[in-house]
Amino acid sequence: MPDRPASDPPERAIAPGDVFLLTRQASPQFVRPITIRVIRHRTDRITYHGWTWIECYQLDARGDAVDRRELYLMPAGLIRPPAAAPRAAGPRAAAITPTRPRPESAWSGERSAASGRRSSRAAGA
Repeated sequence: MPDRPASDPPERAIAPGDVFLLTRQASPQFVRPITIRVIRHRTDRITYHGWTWIECYQLDARGDAVDRRELYLMPAGLIRPPAAAPRAAGPRAAAITPTRPRPESAWSGERSAASGRRSSRAAGA
């Protein structure tokens, strides 16, 4: 039999990879809400009833990790954000895909238009 009163809601399962919005419902420290992705639920620490420790990444608006944090909060205050559209296959995949061919480099051995002579690096110096 659990040692908590029947009126208390059961704690939500916190699993690695879960994404939550943290507000003052989770802890007074979150005056400005933040979004996190759980790394690990720290069940090895003894806490007050209704509180727990988690290790997580703080996420920016795009869902990229910007900081690693260890937080003390109330699981009953965790908010699951609405499901977002699926992300690209890799992180920032769209940002690194070239959209146009690269221009020729001045170091390719061609004569420099400004100086009218070969660069020292292209001449093998």
